[in-house]
Amino acid sequence: MFFRFVYLVFKIYCFIFRPVRMGVRAMMIQNEKVWLVRHTYVAGWHMPGGGVKRGETLADAARREAFEETGAQLDKINLIGAYTNFSEWKTDHTVVFICRDFKITGGADGEIAEVREFPLKDLPVDVFTPHKKLLDEYRTGKALPLFGEW
Repeated sequence: MFFRFVYLVFKIYCFIFRPVRMGVRAMMIQNEKVWLVRHTYVAGWHMPGGGVKRGETLADAARREAFEETGAQLDKINLIGAYTNFSEWKTDHTVVFICRDFKITGGADGEIAEVREFPLKDLPVDVFTPHKKLLDEYRTGKALPLFGEW
């Protein structure tokens, strides 16, 4: 309930101030399965990720967010691309990394309702649309776009 309230306050803030934000996502794939998270405050399944903190590199932010949201220790990560979202009165720039070498060593923080792995060929219906598009492109071998709007 707390995270839902904070999310509502954040949406009001976005409506008033129209912020520009920088975030990261980690596409965590092993054995043709992807790890996704379901938040306590927003519907659907998402790749783990979140905001970049001051003084933090993009790669460090991706590793931190993956650990906080899934308990995963990421080894080698590679850049997929940078994407922009203009929904909900804000400008979000999100940098997506892929990691195929990771270990789940802990658990999710209180912001996450559920962490699960799904076969790439059988994703849940309610995967966040831009994430589903990237995962489908990865699964079918299409060239992933280096940048764009989602």
